[in-house]
Amino acid sequence: MTVFYSASEPQTPPPELVVIGAGLAGSEAAWQAAQQGLRVTLYEMRPTRSTPAHETGQMAELVCSNSLGSNAPDRALGILKNELRRLRSLIIACADANALPAGDALAVGRDAFSRAVTEAITTHPNITVRREEISAIPAGLPVVVASGPLTSPALSAAIRDLAGQNYLYFFDAMAPIVAAESINLDVAFRANRWQRPALPGDLAGGPAGGPIELAATQPSGDYINCPMSRDEYYAFVEAVNAAEKIKVHEFERDDEARRYFEGCLPIEVLAAREPDALAYGPMRPVGLRDPRTGRRPWAVVQLRQDNVAGTLYNIVGFQTNIKWGDQERVLRMIPGLEEAEFVRFGQMHRNTFINSPVLLRPTLQWQARDNLFFAGQITGTEGYVGSAAGGLLAGLNAVRLVRGLAPVALPSTTMMGALFHYITHTAPADFQPMKANLGLLPPFENPPRGKRERALAYAQRAQADLEAAVSAW
Repeated sequence: MTVFYSASEPQTPPPELVVIGAGLAGSEAAWQAAQQGLRVTLYEMRPTRSTPAHETGQMAELVCSNSLGSNAPDRALGILKNELRRLRSLIIACADANALPAGDALAVGRDAFSRAVTEAITTHPNITVRREEISAIPAGLPVVVASGPLTSPALSAAIRDLAGQNYLYFFDAMAPIVAAESINLDVAFRANRWQRPALPGDLAGGPAGGPIELAATQPSGDYINCPMSRDEYYAFVEAVNAAEKIKVHEFERDDEARRYFEGCLPIEVLAAREPDALAYGPMRPVGLRDPRTGRRPWAVVQLRQDNVAGTLYNIVGFQTNIKWGDQERVLRMIPGLEEAEFVRFGQMHRNTFINSPVLLRPTLQWQARDNLFFAGQITGTEGYVGSAAGGLLAGLNAVRLVRGLAPVALPSTTMMGALFHYITHTAPADFQPMKANLGLLPPFENPPRGKRERALAYAQRAQADLEAAVSAW
């Protein structure tokens, strides 16, 4: 039995919804339900009990990259963001309000973004925040479990018992952060990759379902680029392969289930596969010219602004589990980072997710319990924006359930619907976390010939079908 208030506290009405976890998904779920008038109790164990990756007690703390991905409205994450803007997402509104220069991407100042979300949640009259750990899933009322990829052992055990099966695990790694003033800009240079010219009909989609407008991109220098010659690159790869790696913690060991997520591989895993893997991955030089030579480098390490003040930059795509002493030595081999001050070294931690194709419906309801919802990375949706999307749908469906309405699944032609259809319909034996991507969308019978024209058509169809679904709610 769960007690929501004690005799010594003010006797407020019991909640109509419990949300577990105040990350991106949990914060979004609580906000959506509260905005619709539900009384929400939001449980967050931080800062009373932290995790191996979190540093603060703020809600929606970003523990890996500070980028929410592409804002281009004909890209998968751009489509997803515009759907969330249309549905009045708290997370995307706070991200837009705290955006940093990042080309076509939506990057945010970590602290400013988390503070904005925390203030919105803690000041909402319909939300009660409980800073305590939940070790069991409450019964008898709607619950959204959004405890994230670092769910506590006690709650993990409760979910495992409920599921009647074991979890799957994969390992996620955080990229290093560098003090901006320590980057040698005599070697490194500011530039974005080449930017494609706008085609007629290119999208620039407006907020909250506004009309899609034409737009052209303009070049800027939002990224700091560290160019490498051929010899420098292969020496770097050799050093990465030779560096000592941090051993996996005992609590993270599960040799049979352990796996990496392909979209967020540590650099040492890529380097070990083949010598050129990094040059075709996070160190690809396409679209960049070294102003010292006028030529494209053999490889490039990019750094992206990490805070509002512009004093910190993260090394893009450089998730790593190299031991910190070796990590500093190896990273200083990057031209421009010879004297770099590393504010945070890369590290790796366990992410946990459930077997959603077996356990969840496209409404994000638990298969065997109508009033239990799961949202966020624990469901296998990878990335910040996917987490927010899951929280939004779970929160809205919890409201519908409380009000006696049938929960809804979004059309698979929308990016939200396609993502949730994937995690609930893919083959369970092959299930791995998935980011939003255009490949999840059902193809057209007669698709446009060009790649960009097809992306434009997907985006227009998604917007139209989302509007039709919302109008039918």
